[in-house]
Amino acid sequence: MGASSIRVLIIDDSVFMRSMLKAALEKEPGVEVIGTAQNGLDGLAKIASLKPDVITLDVEMPGLTGLEVLERVMKASPLPIVMVSTKTQEGAEATLQALQLGAVDYVAKPLGEKSATLESFRGKVVHAVRTAAASNRKRLGKPPVPIKRPVAAGELSMDVVVAIGISAGGPATLHEMMPAFPKKFPPIVITQHMPADFTGPFAKRLGAVTQIEVMEATSNVELRPGMALIAPGDRHLRVARLSSRLVAQIDAGPKVSGFRPSVDVLFESVATAARDRVVGVVMTGMGHDGSVGVQILKKAGGYTIAQDEASSVVYGMPKAAAATGCIDRVAALGDIPTAITEAVRSMSAAAHANA
Repeated sequence: MGASSIRVLIIDDSVFMRSMLKAALEKEPGVEVIGTAQNGLDGLAKIASLKPDVITLDVEMPGLTGLEVLERVMKASPLPIVMVSTKTQEGAEATLQALQLGAVDYVAKPLGEKSATLESFRGKVVHAVRTAAASNRKRLGKPPVPIKRPVAAGELSMDVVVAIGISAGGPATLHEMMPAFPKKFPPIVITQHMPADFTGPFAKRLGAVTQIEVMEATSNVELRPGMALIAPGDRHLRVARLSSRLVAQIDAGPKVSGFRPSVDVLFESVATAARDRVVGVVMTGMGHDGSVGVQILKKAGGYTIAQDEASSVVYGMPKAAAATGCIDRVAALGDIPTAITEAVRSMSAAAHANA
């Protein structure tokens, strides 16, 4: 392997999973599996001796759990970590906790041994490892970023929609950012790349730390002030207009920009439904999802914001969005709630002046 290869350590108590992960990664050019560990203590020892670039870490292990290993790594010498978990309620909860503690990404263990299932799993593992390798090491293991709470001055129009697109690094980022929004705030719609079994528990966790109501989106639910809707995993979230109401629509259409749910799908739909009454925000994540959508939002008269490189866990999606030339403001994570509020306030003032 070349000097620029991504050096991966696999930590998993299952012989089957260790061999599956190793086989998946060894087929990928530019990725080298430098070792495997069968439990947490073995893993910590091999992290110290092998100094990997990326770790895949089983969430549920006897003895030292994946969460405990993660906490120790983040305290001692933070490294990009991909969590590997079961598709269960307990697995989802533990994975979300891991993402909050600093894990960059995660993959769900495959159900069954069909070749299509295993090939899909291989693709997800490779994507997660490459995402972790591209992450901002300076952001790992650091305390939460101080979020500036928007100044509550002036009335905000409640007919504006805030649309957020986010991927790797998103759960922890949203957990830090969302509490800054007051209860009286325009509706927020969020596409976070996440599997189907994870979005419900994620919405519940996010709702526990915010003043606004957070829920997994379902078709025909009306967008209301003081509400945030999260796209359900493996489904697109769209916004549609029914006479004077804006409602969510959920569908299982083809992947767009490599994802379902897709940020581009959300942005295009909300641009059609709300036109110049939209604030679109592209945040941390791998790839370019959202870069087509911001162009459509801008053409419709909306306002666009991208997270800056320094505060992004993975500077992929915001970078691609900024490269389109259709971003009105680039902001650090700590300033994004203020940037959103100022954009909404500006739209409110414009609407009042035209009334």
